[in-house]
Amino acid sequence: MVYDEIAPLAPQIAAARLRPLGGLAFLDSAMRHATLGRYSYVAAAPFAAFTVDADGAMLDGHRLDGPPLAALDAVLAAHRQEAHPDLPPFQGGAIGFIGYEFARHLETLAAPADLDPAKPSLRFDLYDKVLAFDHEADRAFVIGARRAGESDDVPARARIARFRAALETEAPAPGTGARPGGLDWRSNFFADDYRAAIQKVRDYILAGDIYQANVAQTFTAGLPDAFDPFALYLRLRRTNAAPFGAYLEHEGLAIASSSPERFLKRDGDTVETRPIKGTAKRSADPEEDRALAEALLASEKDRAENVMIVDLLRNDISRVCTAESVEVPVLCGLESYASVHHLVSVVTGTLRPGRTAGDLIAATFPGGSITGAPKIRAMDIITEIENTARGPYCGAIGYLGFDGAMDLNIAIRTVSFEAGTARLSAGGGITVLSDPAAEYEETFTKATRVFAAFDADDGNGAKEGPR
Repeated sequence: MVYDEIAPLAPQIAAARLRPLGGLAFLDSAMRHATLGRYSYVAAAPFAAFTVDADGAMLDGHRLDGPPLAALDAVLAAHRQEAHPDLPPFQGGAIGFIGYEFARHLETLAAPADLDPAKPSLRFDLYDKVLAFDHEADRAFVIGARRAGESDDVPARARIARFRAALETEAPAPGTGARPGGLDWRSNFFADDYRAAIQKVRDYILAGDIYQANVAQTFTAGLPDAFDPFALYLRLRRTNAAPFGAYLEHEGLAIASSSPERFLKRDGDTVETRPIKGTAKRSADPEEDRALAEALLASEKDRAENVMIVDLLRNDISRVCTAESVEVPVLCGLESYASVHHLVSVVTGTLRPGRTAGDLIAATFPGGSITGAPKIRAMDIITEIENTARGPYCGAIGYLGFDGAMDLNIAIRTVSFEAGTARLSAGGGITVLSDPAAEYEETFTKATRVFAAFDADDGNGAKEGPR
């Protein structure tokens, strides 16, 4: 491994300058935080692509044997290298997404009506060079990793030299048509239908099928021909700054995420997950905003929802962690973001010897905060009610390092762009105490800042609301 320290620059500018190299991956801590938002990463020009469709795993289009996550572990292990202790945690490896429907490779689950078996449910591109930012220290590093079979650092040094040259080139302006405004957003639910769906979940709970399920509505809108998803993301990181933001570009697909929620972090043998359950809108009036936060902290419904998912996640990570190591250092803590307050808990554990990144994902995916409990039955009910594939939404986005490190978000507050269409979903956890009308309004509370990024005027709110 080799690296150069460079003069700090804005991560979004670096992403714009590296974008012409292709395969842009931007893991963006746009909301600064001493621990959650300390690092950002920009990578481009991947040297390989690992994908999973309904038939299994592929590397650069060539089919691989075995379960998909075991195949991913093997690909990463071929490039195994130790991390440098003085650099940000991600120093080369895989960046990408795990779509919600990837869970069908892990469990026997109902399939949504519109599921496309040829569409990848998981994609991680492999990067041997990365620009890493340490925001707390105000430092930036260009890092080059060795590829499998390379006996010295000469090729890595050449690669980061080309990377640095691209960083010194003036970035092209984002595409035109980036702020279309007035998009005709359409939901897969009418208001009455969504409220009826919430009542149906409550009926399942009262019948003893589940304790909780996360139900979302999905908004879609056609886009102008000149629309540039990257320009949209640059505004999204301003309207809804988050510690686990991300922008990915693949052939025919772009994903923009401003997620506040960490799904999984692995540092050595230490595992952390940070489920969010419980949401309240914010107010511009400080006193009212404080009252809303205090009401959320005191909410019996929201605290019960959070505790149920904490129990689920304790069980999930106990499948691969030593039982005595699983702890809950934070239960129902308050975190505040641009438009919402959240209740956030923290669950930690120590991986058992020999357990891999793939083992950890297999034990926990999808995250309990966006499924429900019991997880498998809740997921089948979600599919029955929503009747559409979620795609990247409620999956995970982030990195898997060549050294075994991992940091993945829960892909909420996330827009995908494909075939001239923008797709955004928003939902919430439903319990027996849920009020259908309030749950419907909560979906808009969560989505409002994302819609604002599409506004043609000032980014303060969408010209035309979804319907």
